[in-house]
Amino acid sequence: MAGRNDPHGTNRDIRDDVRDQIREFLGTRRARVTPEQAGLPLYGGDRRRVTGLRREEVALLAGISSEYYTRLERGNATGVSESVIEGIAHALQLDEAERIHLLDLLRGAGTTRPPRRRPAQQRVRPAVQRVLDSMGGTPAFVLSGRGDILAANGLGRALFSPVYADPARPPNNARFVFLDPQATEFFRDWDQIAGDCVAMLRAEAGRDLYDRRLTDLIGELSTRSEEFRRRWAAHNVRIHTTGVKLLHHPVVGDLDLPFESFPVGGDPSQVLLTYTAEPASPSEDALNLLASWAASNHHIERPAPADDSQPADSTETPD
Repeated sequence: MAGRNDPHGTNRDIRDDVRDQIREFLGTRRARVTPEQAGLPLYGGDRRRVTGLRREEVALLAGISSEYYTRLERGNATGVSESVIEGIAHALQLDEAERIHLLDLLRGAGTTRPPRRRPAQQRVRPAVQRVLDSMGGTPAFVLSGRGDILAANGLGRALFSPVYADPARPPNNARFVFLDPQATEFFRDWDQIAGDCVAMLRAEAGRDLYDRRLTDLIGELSTRSEEFRRRWAAHNVRIHTTGVKLLHHPVVGDLDLPFESFPVGGDPSQVLLTYTAEPASPSEDALNLLASWAASNHHIERPAPADDSQPADSTETPD
C-alpha cells in the first residue's frame, strides 16, 4: 500500500527493492564463510544443507538473537545500532567496502525520502578542467560514480579513444566494457576490469538509491549483457583507488599504466583518475608516441555537454 505522500507507490517499491538487496547481499556473504573459517565447530557433517554459515551461526558470532538477525536479513533495519552492524560485519568477515555498503543499504531501507525522477546533470567545474589540461603528459579524467567520463584532458581522450568512439555522451566505462566488442581487446585484463566495474556500480547503487540515471544504466546493462547479469547477481562491492591497467591501444599497442584516483573536492560523487607509466619503460615510450599521435588528431573531441533542455519533471524533488 502506498504511503500518504507517495500516491504512486514509488517509495514503497524502492524500499522493497532495498530490502531485497539486503537479503541477497547478506545471503551471499554468509554463503562464502564456512564454519571452519569462522572458528565454529562443524555440526551436521554431510547432512548440512548450506556450505556457508547458517543465520543462527551469524547471530551467535555477532552476539545477537537469531530472530533479530533473521529480521535484519529480511530488511527490517529500523533502529539497528552501530554495535550490531559491527558485530555482523565481524561475523561475516566483511572488508571495508562491504561494511560501508551494508551501512548504505540499512540506511536506505529505513528512509522516507521521496525519489527524484531524474537528478541534475553532473558538471565539472572549469577550474577542475584547467587542472586536467595542465597535466599534459598524464592521461587524466573526471569520472562519476556511474562510470561516466565527465571530463578529460587531450592525452586522456587519446588513451580512451575506443571508449569515445561510442557517440553516446557522456562516454560510460561500464557500457563500453559490457556492450562494445572492442572492450575485450582494449582491456587485456578484461575479466578483472569487468568485475571491478560491476563491484563499483553495486557500491554506487547502495550509496544513492534515488539516482535514476544509475538505475537506467543498470537496467540497460542487465537487459543487454548476460555477463553483466551474472556478475551483478554476486553482490560484490569494491573500493578501487589504485592499481595497474593493462591496455592494448589500437595505435600504440600494449601499455601497463599504474593509476591513482582522488576525490574531487566539493563533489563526493566525482573522482579524478590519472595514469602514469614507469620511467624508461616500453609503456612510457608508447605513451609518448600516443601524445604525438593525439597532437595531430584533433578529431577526438571533448565530451559534448548533456542536453538539459528537457522540461523538469513536476514530481522531481530538490536535493
